[in-house]
Order: sequence, then structure tokens, then C-alpha cells
Amino acid sequence: MPKSYNRYQYETSPRKLKPEYTPAKNPYKQKKTTINKNENQNQKKKTNIKNKNKKAKTIMYIALAFSILFTISYRNAQIDENFSEVQDLKEELALLQKENEQLEVSIESNLNLSNLEEQARDLLGMHKLTSKQTIYVDLPKSDYIQSSAEKIVIEEDGLSFKSIFETITNLFK
Repeated sequence: MPKSYNRYQYETSPRKLKPEYTPAKNPYKQKKTTINKNENQNQKKKTNIKNKNKKAKTIMYIALAFSILFTISYRNAQIDENFSEVQDLKEELALLQKENEQLEVSIESNLNLSNLEEQARDLLGMHKLTSKQTIYVDLPKSDYIQSSAEKIVIEEDGLSFKSIFETITNLFK
């Protein structure tokens, strides 16, 4: 009797049908065992740790690069600030030098002889000397200058010895 697949079966368990196609097994595929599972888990952990280390290194490199760039930009800002301060001081110096030169010119113009005579007459009430006010003094040609440095040294030594002697004698009195 030919088997028909549409037929009803009275048993408690249905019969198993064989599949029409059985997949061919890959001969190069390794069988999974508990040892392989542990090794795979260890390898996965190692790769995860390696990946985390790589990520940490890249983050550290990025942070290092950022800090270097920040330091450079901060230094440049300080240099610019100092440069502008130097320029301001140079401008102030130029103004002060110009003012100083103007004051020197005004002082030189006020120091001429005619201005001095005018100020002496007007402010101080001075007059030019007449020939009656001139007195001539005759000085002898010899020089009366004496060096007093040696005498002072001798007198100082003598004074110090005398003062010591007097203090000793005053103690015994």
C-alpha cells in the first residue's frame, strides 16, 4: 500500500517524516564544546578589554592634544596682551619725550641774557653796576693754602689718647 501523507493515524504519537533535503555539514566547522565556549568568552573579554584600552588611549590623546592647544592659545593671548601693553607704553614714552623737548625749548628761550636782565630789574629791583660801585682788591701772588689733613689725623690721635687718660684718672679720683 502506498503511503499517503494525508491519511489519519490512530496512534498516540505522529510518525516522523524525513525531510526531503538534508543540509550538508561543513567539515571545517569546529564543534562547540565547553572548552571552546570558555576560550571564546576569554577571547571576547580580551578583545573587549583591548577595545576599551584603545578607546581610553584615544580619549587620553584627544585630551592631551586639547590641553596642548589650550596652553598654546593661552600663551598667545598673554603675548598679545603684553605686546599691546608695550605699545601703549611706547606711545606714552613718545608723548613724554615730545613734551620734554618742548619744555627744553621753552627753558632755553627764557634763559637768554636779555630775559634774565629784564626779570632781575622787574621782579628783584636790581640795576647794573656803575664804575663807582666797583672795588678792586690786591692779592699777593704767594699761596697761603696749607694742607690740614695731617694735622687733623695727629690731633685726632692725640685727642683719643688724652681722653682715655683723663677717663682713667677720673676713675681713681
